[in-house]
Amino acid sequence: MVIEVTDKDFKQQVINADLPVLVDMWAPWCGPCRMIGPVVEKLSEEFEGKMKFCSLNVDDNQETAMQYKVMSIPLLLFFKNGEKVDESLGAVPEEMIRPKVEALI
Repeated sequence: MVIEVTDKDFKQQVINADLPVLVDMWAPWCGPCRMIGPVVEKLSEEFEGKMKFCSLNVDDNQETAMQYKVMSIPLLLFFKNGEKVDESLGAVPEEMIRPKVEALI
């Protein structure tokens, strides 16, 4: 399950999470974002209980987008123990995302 997060609950949902977290930075107008969404959803089901999966609409949550210097999307941010430890830019295939997820769990 992918949890929709906002500026208001980003700290609670991502920074203070007990599990490693993948955050999908996206926007409704972004075509490549729609390609990566199903991959994130699939991985969220596969790694349920081992990793948390969130999505953040950068248009509606510009504070968080600016904090993490989001210049282009889709952008996947990987967090562990409240720290950003990795990222993946663009509509990359599952084969490029999976090893990053596995490295954090």
